Amino acid sequence: MNDMDRALCSATARLLQANRIATVWGLALSVLAIAVLALTGRSLPLLSALGFGAVALVGVLERYLAFRLYFDAGLFKDLAGGAIASLSDLDSALQRLGLRPATGQPRALDDRVAGARQLLGRHAIAVACQSGLFLLALLTQDLR
Repeated sequence: MNDMDRALCSATARLLQANRIATVWGLALSVLAIAVLALTGRSLPLLSALGFGAVALVGVLERYLAFRLYFDAGLFKDLAGGAIASLSDLDSALQRLGLRPATGQPRALDDRVAGARQLLGRHAIAVACQSGLFLLALLTQDLR
């Protein structure tokens, strides 16, 4: 890897790490929704209960995406720092872990960065959906 590739890996790692705020927000919404359902579930109107339930369900997807972002941030950090020497070494390690199918060529760095950014966008959409559903559930609490 050259210096430009290492800089790109470092910048990508920082971008993925900056997502922590959204990650904490998504987790908080999930925990609050589960707590509301557990504590007041029977007294909630149906629409409100469905809204809190949907927040919790989307939270499962959000947790998976947050895990993937955390994992990818670490990989990009290791690529930038030289702990992982090359993309082919990374692909070999991922194949041995069963996280990547065996292919002949390593995946290009630009494709990896684009995939990480796409994952970041999907996580943002999941957290936005959670936020909207949580707000909807709060607004419909008093409707009977």
